Amino acid sequence: MSEKNREGKRAARERLAIEREKQKAQERRRRTLIVAAAVVGVLGLAAVIGVIAANAGKDEKDAAGPVVAPKGAMGKDGLAIPVGKESAKSTLTIWEDFRCPACAQFENMYRQTIHQLVDKGQLKVEYHLATIIDGNMGGEGSVRAANAAACAQDAGKFTPYHDVLFQNQPPEPDDAFAKNDKLLELAGKVEGLNTPTFEKCVNDGAHDSWVARSNEAFQKGGFRGTPTVQLDGKDIFSDQKNPLTPAKLKQMVEAKAQ
Repeated sequence: MSEKNREGKRAARERLAIEREKQKAQERRRRTLIVAAAVVGVLGLAAVIGVIAANAGKDEKDAAGPVVAPKGAMGKDGLAIPVGKESAKSTLTIWEDFRCPACAQFENMYRQTIHQLVDKGQLKVEYHLATIIDGNMGGEGSVRAANAAACAQDAGKFTPYHDVLFQNQPPEPDDAFAKNDKLLELAGKVEGLNTPTFEKCVNDGAHDSWVARSNEAFQKGGFRGTPTVQLDGKDIFSDQKNPLTPAKLKQMVEAKAQ
């Protein structure tokens, strides 16, 4: 074979090798584009799924029904049930759970003093309802009782029914308040409360969503527990070194009323 022929074959092999490398490079680029497109597609699908999930959450929330606050509720998001004259110079804010034993102890000790100060026009109270015992112990007595109390607010009977619930609070492990029949039975102790309208409100759970919103506000508030008692925004019930007494509460409110 002549030198010229050998050079020609060598050149042909080199051109063939170069062409193969070009084809391989094109194939790599094609695969890269396919993978990139797949990744974009997955991310796009994830975004769509996220939107669907978010919308599904909204639908589930909406399916639970709108948040229906009881009549006269006030404050941020309408989560406070007010008692007393708006002109009172002192405001007592109380976060309570109807299944909470410590809340019942507070109410039994301070009830008379609070009622006296409210009746004198010196104190207004804002009640907020929580349901932490349901979460801790299981059951739904906190929710059911809170809904019933909100129904009593609709009827203008919140204070006496609130007091009856705490005066008849079952032992903490006993979820007796989960039964609407029990709550309706206790409503019989409040004159004029046990009406068909009240009964329907209780049985329908008319304010369940509002109760859930109130408990959510309690959890986000970073409070130490129930009861949380604040006088004009200051926690006055948690200081163990200087414990609150009914006499001290009365003294603080009357001093500001002067």
